Amino acid sequence: MSHSEMSSAKKSRGRQKIEMKKMSNESNLQVTFSKRRSGLFKKASELCTLCGADVALVVFSPGEKVFSFGHPNVDAVIDRYMARAPPPNSGTMQFIEAHRIANVNELNAQLTQINNQLDAERKRGEELDRLKKAAQAQLWWARPIDEMTKPQLDQYKAAMEELKKHVARLADRTILQSAVNPPQFYPGASSSSNIAHQPQPQPPPQPLPQSLPPLPPQVFPPQPQSLTPLPSQLFPPQLIQPSMLQNYMFVDGTLMNHHGFNDMGMGGFGPAGDKVSTELGSDILDMS
Repeated sequence: MSHSEMSSAKKSRGRQKIEMKKMSNESNLQVTFSKRRSGLFKKASELCTLCGADVALVVFSPGEKVFSFGHPNVDAVIDRYMARAPPPNSGTMQFIEAHRIANVNELNAQLTQINNQLDAERKRGEELDRLKKAAQAQLWWARPIDEMTKPQLDQYKAAMEELKKHVARLADRTILQSAVNPPQFYPGASSSSNIAHQPQPQPPPQPLPQSLPPLPPQVFPPQPQSLTPLPSQLFPPQLIQPSMLQNYMFVDGTLMNHHGFNDMGMGGFGPAGDKVSTELGSDILDMS
């Protein structure tokens, strides 16, 4: 196949040489001007940085807009070109020029670094694409489903069904093991779920006293000898025993308060202290 046939067989034009003549399409003309102007200014900046040349560019767009680029500035280069007297070389102008040159150099360094990073990332992307294609060629199931053939899709479906069965068997085995060996809950465990389900321990019951506490000493003074003793036949023996002067006044062991009141808030020597005291007082008056 000849070169002409190969060129005619191409579907896309690709990178071809453009005929150098004015474009008739206005939109294409504007786009081409913007691209070429940026490239022209970039080349002029590189020329100034690498060679230290003084450059001045003035460009008029098809829409009569002016774009300029100059190093150190457009006016200085144009005045020098027109053989005019250069401006006085003062210290202030030198400082401004040095500062501007430093800024330009810094920006050019940043631009160079960014371009290098862009090239490195582009190469990295190309390498990743190559590895991806190689992996898809060896591992056909790694490629997208819409790119698989019918036999590959059938094999992929069978593999997915087998994987589903394996997962189901594993789940059944786990459930069976959990049913055979239920989890144990220990009182000392720190899990909140164990604490919520275990019964709370109850405090042990207090043992009952085996014997009554010792009786306190007598709190009432002895009766004076001048009083006439009461006949013992008028009262039951338990009412005239010395235990009347102690805390335990009754047979059932009711404890009397030291202030003459029982635990129920009633006066006398027991729950019926008021009644007993009244009956005792009336009997004493009858005897006297």
